[in-house]
Amino acid sequence: MNAGGVNPGPGLIRYPKPQHRMQPQQTICKPVTLSGKGLFFGAPASLTFKPAPANHGIRFVRTDINNIEVPALVTHVVRRPRRTSLRTGEAVVETCEHCLSAVAGMHIDNLLIELDAPEVPSLDGSAKPFFDALTDAGIEKTDQPRRCLVIKHPVVVQQDDAMVAAMPCDSNEQTYFLYELDYGPENPLGRQTQQFNFLNGNYAHEIAPARTYILEHEARALREAGLGTHLNEDDVLVIGDHGPMGHNTMRFDNEPARHKLLDLIGDLYLLGCPIMGRVIAHKSGHAMNHQLVRQLIKTHQSRTRADIGSHKSVFDIRKIHRFLPHRYPMLLVDRVVEIDGDRRAVGIKNVSINEPFFQGHYPGTPIMPGVLVVEAMAQLSGVLIGQKLEHTGKLAVLLSLDRVKLRKPVTPGDQLMMEAATVKMRGRIVHMRCRAYVAEDLAAEAEVKFMLVDDEQAE
Repeated sequence: MNAGGVNPGPGLIRYPKPQHRMQPQQTICKPVTLSGKGLFFGAPASLTFKPAPANHGIRFVRTDINNIEVPALVTHVVRRPRRTSLRTGEAVVETCEHCLSAVAGMHIDNLLIELDAPEVPSLDGSAKPFFDALTDAGIEKTDQPRRCLVIKHPVVVQQDDAMVAAMPCDSNEQTYFLYELDYGPENPLGRQTQQFNFLNGNYAHEIAPARTYILEHEARALREAGLGTHLNEDDVLVIGDHGPMGHNTMRFDNEPARHKLLDLIGDLYLLGCPIMGRVIAHKSGHAMNHQLVRQLIKTHQSRTRADIGSHKSVFDIRKIHRFLPHRYPMLLVDRVVEIDGDRRAVGIKNVSINEPFFQGHYPGTPIMPGVLVVEAMAQLSGVLIGQKLEHTGKLAVLLSLDRVKLRKPVTPGDQLMMEAATVKMRGRIVHMRCRAYVAEDLAAEAEVKFMLVDDEQAE
């Protein structure tokens, strides 16, 4: 039974495993804490890395706001200038890219990151303090295989003369990055490049020490906006007409390009898993990096749904009858095409004009009632719940619905592709996260809770 939350990834996304190396998921052995001030707002903050179980993913927890969890996923990104920020409700996590880059550099899949302030401590402005802390905490392998997203088709994001792209590589075991920074010949930084390969590179020495930087005129603008007022040229790398200001010196000749690549690695980890492929960027920033992650998810989901739709049934209608008490006209799952234990299921409802509800909803403009779309997702959840042997002889009775959103009308001729993923099973209470798609479009989503009751109790 799954006692903890499971991060199934956004939507119907599935993460193929590398073909030649079955790597286990990793977490850390023990908690470790860092403290410092935030880069933009200067508030003191304490951050603690803690071990997490397999399939947990990377999650921040705002300990000062009722322990609200903020998953490190692109679906929680809120747009901010010059940084990556996440939010769940009132809980925000500002400037988390350096921390996430270190997590990616350590190949850590599952982690709880407690934070007692809105902004992650900046420390020296690089990923090195986070990387060193995680190294001190030690790595612990789990018994679950690591998930990854293998890039099989090019995905490109462009804006003016900036670009970031993800492309296939020759080997599924290769993760290659190339960043080109070009401020023009009259700028003191000029053109810089940096490449890095996770297969044979050394993140600790090549990427982690590269500090965040800012041009002198940008620093003045930020101070005028009331940001970074606690910093001076010795605290952060400020680049003037003749190079670094104050007592700072470059750690690398191309430290800005290395730091941009550091940011890119951290931002791409918002996918929820590592990428296997080649990522090439020219003058991209956080907003474009986030856009690439969203486009990768959208492209992968589209191809995954197409693949799933052509799969043979795992459960046909006769087998579905064994798990659900529903019958015509209330049985709304035609077949199950993928199932992963009691963790995740994908099912299909073929929507026909012959559905009885179309007679009155609505004559002349047939639309599947939204409550029935939600019911179909709930029924798929019932099939998934029924996989546990101890649930035999029990019915999953709907207890509550949360975060229900109906995003697209479902009409005759549509094929409703549904996903149900287990968030938590505890005693008789089951919490599921469901989504339904029509082609590439998200049609509905909901979080559904059930109570397991004995079959005779439901009568």
